[in-house]
This record gives sequence, structure tokens and C-alpha cells, in this order.
Amino acid sequence: MPPSDRSSDFGPLFRRGGYAEFLRISAILRKETVGGGILLLATVAALIMANTPLADTYFAARDFKFGIESLHLNLSVGTWAADGLLAVFFFLAGLELKREFVAGDLRSVNRAIVPVAAAVGGVIVPALIFTLINLNGGREALRGWAIPTATDIAFAVAVLAVIGSRLPAALRIFLLTLAVVDDLLAIAIIAFFYTSEISFLLLFLAFIPLALYWILSHKFSHFFGTRAWAAWTILLPLGFIVWALVHGSGVHATVAGVLLGFAVPVVRSRRGGGPDAGPGLAETLEHRLRPLSSGFAIPIFAFFSAGVAIGGAEGMLRAITDPVAIGIVVALVVGKPIGVLLATWIVTKTTKATLDPDLAWIDVTGVAVLAGVGFTVSLLISELGYGQGSPHDDHAKVAILVGSLLAALLAAVILRGRNQHYAEVAEKEALDANQDGVPDVFETKN
Repeated sequence: MPPSDRSSDFGPLFRRGGYAEFLRISAILRKETVGGGILLLATVAALIMANTPLADTYFAARDFKFGIESLHLNLSVGTWAADGLLAVFFFLAGLELKREFVAGDLRSVNRAIVPVAAAVGGVIVPALIFTLINLNGGREALRGWAIPTATDIAFAVAVLAVIGSRLPAALRIFLLTLAVVDDLLAIAIIAFFYTSEISFLLLFLAFIPLALYWILSHKFSHFFGTRAWAAWTILLPLGFIVWALVHGSGVHATVAGVLLGFAVPVVRSRRGGGPDAGPGLAETLEHRLRPLSSGFAIPIFAFFSAGVAIGGAEGMLRAITDPVAIGIVVALVVGKPIGVLLATWIVTKTTKATLDPDLAWIDVTGVAVLAGVGFTVSLLISELGYGQGSPHDDHAKVAILVGSLLAALLAAVILRGRNQHYAEVAEKEALDANQDGVPDVFETKN
């Protein structure tokens, strides 16, 4: 194929998608922005309680156990939040990722390659930086290599909403997709590298209710989509059985959330048009569960996970001078943007794709820096790698907070100027709508 044809096949990077996809992504971003605010409040509350006279009450509540011992479900409140509530978050991640690749703008390989490559780069480079900094720390320190690899959707989107309201929608979609792919990579890392003992019998048994879940959700997707009670009384119990069996097998239970998300149909019918066949059960469940995830599940997990007893100035000094903490901060603030930018640049060189003429590389740089805001999954991997309450775990959590804050502030500096630039452009170029209600900008050919 001639180079010119190849370039046109890939087209400009971060080009606009369809209007329907724009509206859907915008709705998700609004929900995640609200969730980011709630998440921030939960984190601050946890830090306050863990470092005041309320500390004993906080840690006693976090470590309180309940559940059925015979089913290996007698877990602490903190573990229920990490293994149970986060499964809802990863279920939505599975839904969103499948929706993007089956019926979204990323069903095109040419469009999918950019955020996927950026996510891979944003995992590899931070992991390498952390490993290099902690080579002399021994095997124990190196168990946290995956901590700085994930982007927190809620926090990153909330920051972008505050500082970048006029930034092109393509950048917002890129950040959201990057974060979702990040989550999938993170759950794969958890499954393969943070699982010690596996009961293959329980894991095999988990696929039986999972298969039934898949069959029912595909055969009766319209029934479950129009009757909320049916999904709660039929699909939810099946999902819980899958979760319990995966948890008992030794594989982290959040993997069950992703598998269940992948099992849900995206389009209503495959007859007569693929993505144009109408919304499927995935969209209905996403609409019902996203408020539960962003408004309750993630904040509760953060509340019981982010509470670290810092121990005053001396304790803070010990935390930030720990090579584990240094590796996390450097990896989030420096490694993450380098990985995202490097992978994106490689795509432009290997596919002859070009940056959309409406954008500049400084825009991509700002979003890449913002991708260094890691929190939810980073906290989870820290507990899995070091053990909840261990010195390395406490220091890692402090580093996650510090690194995420620095990444957010640096991204704000970069993107605020670009936001002002696009605000001025918007004043000069009125985006009028046609009689069909679709802005003209979405009707131009990409």
C-alpha cells in the first residue's frame, strides 16, 4: 500500500468521533466528575480520622470481620471494600471497554491503536522506573512495581473538568479510553503477578455460572434491559456466585467483575446492522450501576484504604525518603507521561498518522501528565504487594497521594493555558447546529 494511502487510512490522531459517541462519553465524564469529588472527600476524611484521636475507631472499623467462614468469606470491612465493591468498578470497566471496541469509535483498529498503545506505554515505562529505583531494595520492595501503572478515572476526569472545560472533546475521550485500558492491564497484572495460590477446581466451577450468566444476558437482554427487577434478582445472584468462586480460587475477586462485564451484550441484536441495531444490555447496566460505583463503591474503598497514620513530620520524612515512595512518585509524575507520549509518538512514526490539525502536542503532553494521577487501583496493588498496614504499604500510599497531587498540579499548569487558547478559538468560530440538532463540526468527514 502506498504511504499516502496508509496515512489516510489512519487519519489524524485524536480526531472527532461521531456525535452519538460524543454525547455518551460526555454523560460518562459528568458522572465521573461528581464521583471524583466524592472520592476526594472520602480520602480526606480517611486521612483525618487516621491521624487524630479517631484513629482507633477508624482502624477498628476497617479491620472488623464479618461473613461466612465456611465459604472463605469471613472478611474484614477493608477487604470487602477492596474485593467486593471494587468488583463493581471493574465490572463497569469491562462494560465500557467492550462497548468501545464493539460499538464505539474504537471498533476501528486505526482508532483503537492510539489509546491502547498509549496505555501500554504508560504501564511499561513507570514500571521500569520504579524497578530501577528499587533494584537495591530486594524482592520485597520490588513487589510494588505495578503500583504506578494505573490512571484513576474519577480523579483525572474531575481535574480535567475543572481546568479544561474548553479542551477538545477528543482529548477527553482519549483520557477516558486510556484510563479504561489501563484498568484492564492492571487487572491482568493483578491476576498474573499478584496471585500466589490458585484452586483450579474453584476457578473451573466459576465458569459454570459465568456461562449461564452469558447465555441469559444474551438470550434475554431486552427482558433484563426493560425490567430492572429481573437483572437484580437473576443476574446479580449469578454474578455474586461467580465472584465468590473466583475469590475462593485465590485469583483476586475483581477479575470476576471484568469477566462479567465482558459477558454482557453490547448491541440489542446482531441482525441487520451491528452497532446500529440499538443499545444493548451493557448500556442499560452501565446507566444503572455507574452512580453506585462512582458515588459509593469507589469512595468507600478509598475511605478504608487511604487512611494512613503518617506519624507527624518525622513519619512523613521516613515515608518520602523510602525508595519505594520515591519510585512511585517519580514513576507517576515522570514515567507515566513519558510512556504515554513515547507510545503515541511511535504510532505517528510507524503508521504515518499525523496529529489532528486542530490540536498541538502540548495538548497531548498535558493529558499524558494528567494520566499520572493514580489512586484507586494503585492503592489496591499496594495492599496486594506489601500487605495492608505494613511500612512499605503505608509509605506507598503516601507516595500515591503525593505523586497524584503533583501530577494534577503540573497538568493544571499545562492545560489551563491551552484551555484559554481553545476558549478564544471557540469565540471566533461559532459552532452552529443544523435542523437535525447535530453541530456542524460533527458532520464534517474525518
